[in-house]
Amino acid sequence: MPFGLCNAPATFGRLMETVLRGLSAETCLVYLDDNIIVVRTFEKHLNNLRKVFQRLQKANLNLNPKKCRFFQKEVAYFGHVISAGVKTDPENIKAVADWPRPDKIHDLRIYIGLCTYYRRFVKDFSTIARPVHKVTEVKSNFNWTDECEKSFISLKQALTSPLILIYPRIDKDFILDTDGSNEGTGAVLFQNIGNEERVIAYFSKRLSKPERNYCAARNELLHCYFDIAFPSLLLSTEISSADRSCFLNMAFEI
Repeated sequence: MPFGLCNAPATFGRLMETVLRGLSAETCLVYLDDNIIVVRTFEKHLNNLRKVFQRLQKANLNLNPKKCRFFQKEVAYFGHVISAGVKTDPENIKAVADWPRPDKIHDLRIYIGLCTYYRRFVKDFSTIARPVHKVTEVKSNFNWTDECEKSFISLKQALTSPLILIYPRIDKDFILDTDGSNEGTGAVLFQNIGNEERVIAYFSKRLSKPERNYCAARNELLHCYFDIAFPSLLLSTEISSADRSCFLNMAFEI
């Protein structure tokens, strides 16, 4: 496959998916030429490596030893560091910490895009980022206010603090804590591991103008709809809400 062709990534990606087809996600994760094998024990790791090598050998594909890392307890993968949990890549976070104050909408959008990539690590991300998002709206002049400065600094602080998310365990109950306001909705998905609440992911979303006009009952129901829809792991989930009072009258109002 020659370099430089616009369809080269898609073609190579399709090739790798075909070669490693049938291997479950627990054996090998594939994205173009980045393949990651994650297992809990050394014996299973050897077994999965053997399966992948056999597939590559059968397809006459070669690996570059200089680009391979074997038996690692921690590996950087797509802007994340995969280990006992998932955390942000320090190199990307350093870019956030060193980002100068934007003076153009284009630069601000790039900064917001980088921060948004890690939004599941930040509680109430949409609320924190709301002031700088307003500046990037269509027909909006670039007006950097004190509120924007506070939002800009808060995003930096939130992303540069230690952020580690755990892997979900199917043998434990999932707990989804939801809350919302007239501006947005948010949730935290976590599990109790060893008498400690460990976060799996955060979720937040800014409400549209029509959604902000909902009554209290519909507003809370909307929050629950968004919050329950965001994870794909909620097979048996305990759901708690920070504001239960409106549910008492929901049957009468809806």
